[in-house]
Amino acid sequence: MNRALISLLILSALLLTGCTLANTSNPTTIPETVPETSTDESFAAPDFTVYDLDGNSYKLSDFLGKPVVLNFWASWCGPCKAEMPDFEDAYKEYQDEIHFLMVNLTDGTGETLESASSFIAGQGYTFPVYYDTTSSAAYTYGISSIPTTIFIDKQGNLVTYGQGMLSADLLAKGIEMILPQ
Repeated sequence: MNRALISLLILSALLLTGCTLANTSNPTTIPETVPETSTDESFAAPDFTVYDLDGNSYKLSDFLGKPVVLNFWASWCGPCKAEMPDFEDAYKEYQDEIHFLMVNLTDGTGETLESASSFIAGQGYTFPVYYDTTSSAAYTYGISSIPTTIFIDKQGNLVTYGQGMLSADLLAKGIEMILPQ
């Protein structure tokens, strides 16, 4: 089965089931602490390509050197919209220390560049938004429900994730786990 068909199937499943396959009122909890691991046990975050509103391409690997908060969302997803004010607050507080990649699942049908960018502009959000127009990021991370947030350290290693809407406290806990000590 080719990659485009698999990506289409993944996004179709998201659209058919809505954004709440996970219990969004009780998201996957972010653990209190990161288990002690050696660098041999770290897992590198898989790379992908997304685009900004002007069509410029960006890879996750372009953001190495600072921790990354990677959030998958869509403007039709109620829990996604509900958590965005907390992401905006965190972005304003940590924008010099952490890269925020707010990745919109832009399939061109249920979610378009126009609908997503109109939502962001209408809310006045200032965090960077990227568009997964090729489903590269969603496919790479096996996104089966949104919102999903992945926390990546400055070396590009996966640290933890939350599936479903994150509270401000869980978002802060995830950020704390990726900030350099």
